[in-house]
Amino acid sequence: MAAQEALVPFTVIDDAIPDSLTGKPGDPVRGRALVVKRENTCLLCHSGPFPDQRFQGDLSPDLRGTGSRWSEGQLRLRMVDATRLNDATIMPPFYRIDGLNRVAKNLRGKPMLSADEIEDVVAFLVTLKE
Repeated sequence: MAAQEALVPFTVIDDAIPDSLTGKPGDPVRGRALVVKRENTCLLCHSGPFPDQRFQGDLSPDLRGTGSRWSEGQLRLRMVDATRLNDATIMPPFYRIDGLNRVAKNLRGKPMLSADEIEDVVAFLVTLKE
């Protein structure tokens, strides 16, 4: 679901956004629910430790071990806007509103996820250790 809020400012340092977008930790239970929710598209490209989910993707890295491979800040930047790391990525920018093409009218000017939702997903992804 598209958020109805202005983007909060954040600082990118190297390959990470080290500080929470909300100033507080996210909820990993809500984060898991967001990851498996079809409207958010995660499982269209990724697979992971989700035995209850059918039709998981194989276009992008498996989410198993995500919390072992990347730091919280690195995951946050990937969720916010992975094009800052790789301009050819197929990962959509979940917390960006400018410079986008072919955006549905009802989603223009809104990020795909709110700052709270980004923090929830990051909180879940860091729990996925190998």
